[in-house]
Amino acid sequence: MNSQNKTIVITAVVTAVLILVGIFVLMPILGPRFMHPMMMERMHGGGSGTSANDLNTETTRMTNNGAFIVSFKSELDPITIGSMHSWILHVETADGQPVEGATILVDGGMPDHGHGLPTSPQVTQDMGGGDYLVEGLRFQMGGWWEVKFNISADGVEDNVTFNIILGG
Repeated sequence: MNSQNKTIVITAVVTAVLILVGIFVLMPILGPRFMHPMMMERMHGGGSGTSANDLNTETTRMTNNGAFIVSFKSELDPITIGSMHSWILHVETADGQPVEGATILVDGGMPDHGHGLPTSPQVTQDMGGGDYLVEGLRFQMGGWWEVKFNISADGVEDNVTFNIILGG
């Protein structure tokens, strides 16, 4: 290797080392100034393009295809962060008749954060009269939560999503 090639290699290595040291030294100083605002926008309202003011937070909703009218009542009023709790889910047909014997699956999460529920809630009891006991709900932080129900009864399947906004 001639001296000109050695000089080029040494210069490239020294430059790379200086860049890495610069990033290592400056990141704690400059990183938060640029990264923190972007992270906060993504985590607290910017990710989905939906603001809390635009959400339907009613506790009674028609399912997506109009097959059922569904409502919930939490045992906690108001719902608090970190507390395990249950809901009574009431399911009626579109014309107001209680739905009994339904199979109901529960899902949900935080759309703006991209994660699901921290627990695995499920319907544990058909209480009759269209009422179902949903146990195992817990929300571990404030923000916008979705709780989704897939309901199957008498050969009809439909879905509903409830929006929950928790402070904190």
